Amino acid sequence: MPGKLSTHVLDTMNGRPAANLQIELFAAGKLVKTVRTNADGRAELLTNAQPGNYEIIFHIGDYFGQKNFLDKVPIHFRISDAAQNYHVPLLCTPWAYSTYRGT
Repeated sequence: MPGKLSTHVLDTMNGRPAANLQIELFAAGKLVKTVRTNADGRAELLTNAQPGNYEIIFHIGDYFGQKNFLDKVPIHFRISDAAQNYHVPLLCTPWAYSTYRGT
């Protein structure tokens, strides 16, 4: 079964999911997909993930309505096993962010 790539964005400044946040997914430097998070702050990016280098760009400056410090948050990562699911959550404020690999 092919693996999936998904994300979940949490607005930790306001204590809620980051709904309607724009996300861009790049593979090998090329834009693959542009999506917006749903009401729960989630987005499915790929249903058939392939091994390779990826970048997700989260447009948090637009989401928070301010670009005083952070505007876009780029997360660079590698998918090494296409059979696994990759989940890349982002916890963010206009001034800080954190991420990790989920499943």
